[in-house]
Amino acid sequence: MSLTLQQIAEFFSGGQFAKIYQHFSDNIIWNVVGENSFVGKKAVVDNCEQVAAYFQAVTTNFKIDNVIVDNNRVAIDGTAEFSRDGKRVSYVWACDVYEFNDRKELEKITSYCIQEKK
Repeated sequence: MSLTLQQIAEFFSGGQFAKIYQHFSDNIIWNVVGENSFVGKKAVVDNCEQVAAYFQAVTTNFKIDNVIVDNNRVAIDGTAEFSRDGKRVSYVWACDVYEFNDRKELEKITSYCIQEKK
């Protein structure tokens, strides 16, 4: 399936990781600022699988507020609300910056996440 860079980025920001694994560069880097860095396709996919498992354990509500596309870069900001049994577990404001190589492979993701304080 041929996806645009924006579609690839939106799938990632929406937690639909498995739909885009084939678009990851072998040397992909995912930097979650202030938390973790994942280097290489296996490390990024493994983390995506862990995150996806969490998303399956809660009700998720992702909202995209803005998308900016500039050549081989896409930036998306929005929010994510996670709830269980009708109660909010957490709420996150996020901005993801995606960088693609000339083969339209995702090479670098920089994620900025701010979690609501309880």
